[in-house]
Amino acid sequence: MQVLNFKPYDFRFKNSENKIYIFDVIRKKFVVLQPEEWVRQHVVHYLNKEKKYPLSHINVEKQLKVNNLARRYDVVVFKPNGEIFILVECKAPEIEITQKTFDQIARYNMQLQSNFLMVTNGLNHFYCNMDFEQEKYTFLKDIPDFSR
Repeated sequence: MQVLNFKPYDFRFKNSENKIYIFDVIRKKFVVLQPEEWVRQHVVHYLNKEKKYPLSHINVEKQLKVNNLARRYDVVVFKPNGEIFILVECKAPEIEITQKTFDQIARYNMQLQSNFLMVTNGLNHFYCNMDFEQEKYTFLKDIPDFSR
């Protein structure tokens, strides 16, 4: 897999039926290693190891309803009270981050009401702070570290 713009992390892999799998520490199972999954697993480790969010506060690939359509978010980080704090949209490294990507995460966030957004293709990372009153987001240099 391609080297991404994250620190190197230790991942567990297995090979089965001519497919490579990576262990997801959140779902506690091996999942097929696709380019977007490679980015997603790096994000999970980044949030846990660099930003210090406990694994118990992170969730991946859950379904939500957006305009009565079933969609899946990539990664969310919960506050200790259960509210969503960070919503992450992951794209494969070869996918360019465009306005369409930000529109997608904004639609998801209308439902989820996350304070912070992260959009990444593993090479380029964008971080935003939501202003719900003004209905806009402000770009940041990074997302906040975990604090109790």
